[in-house]
Amino acid sequence: MSIMRNILLRMFGRPQGVLGRLGGIIMARTNAECGTWVTELLEILPTESVLEVGFGPGIVIQRLSNLAGHVAGIDPSREMVRQARARNADESKAVVSICGVAVSRACHSTATLSIKRSRSTQCRSPDPIAGLREIRRVLRPGGRIGLGFTRYSGQPSEGLTETLIAAGFSEAHIVRKNTDFCALAVRP
Repeated sequence: MSIMRNILLRMFGRPQGVLGRLGGIIMARTNAECGTWVTELLEILPTESVLEVGFGPGIVIQRLSNLAGHVAGIDPSREMVRQARARNADESKAVVSICGVAVSRACHSTATLSIKRSRSTQCRSPDPIAGLREIRRVLRPGGRIGLGFTRYSGQPSEGLTETLIAAGFSEAHIVRKNTDFCALAVRP
C-alpha cells in the first residue's frame, strides 16, 4: 500500500516529476468545475484581491484573473507553480502573482485579501487548524474563505465547519452540489 500512496502523493499531494506533470493534467480536468463553482459562491468583485491556496495547475487562477483586481497563488509544489505560470502567462485583466511556498510561509504579510481555496490541501496537512489560522491571519476582516472538495479528494465534510470555527472563522457552513461540497466561512 505504501507504493500506491507514494505514487498518489507524487501525482496529487505534492506533485513532482513525470507523475506530478500527469497529476496536473488530471487535476486541470477534474477540479475545474468545482473551482468555478466555489468562485461563484464567493461572489468575487473586480475590486478584490484573491489568494488561491494550493492552486494546482492554475485553472482556477485563470478564471479568477477575469473576476478580481489582483490574484495571488501559493502552492508548495514546483511542478504546479510551473504549470500555473505557463497556463496564466497571458492573463492581463488582473495582476497575477504565483509563488511556490506552503501556507505556513504565506507570501502576504498583511490582512488585505479575500481568500479562495479550491483544492483539498487541508486533508494532507499535518495540522489543518494551524494552516487555516495562517490563512485567517492574511485575510482581511469580513473576507471570505471557500474550501472546495471534489468527490476525488477523499475529504469528508463532517467536522469541516468545526475546524473552521476552531481556526477563528465564523458563519461556517457547507454547501453541496452533486458529489462536490464547499465549506464557506468569514473572518470576523
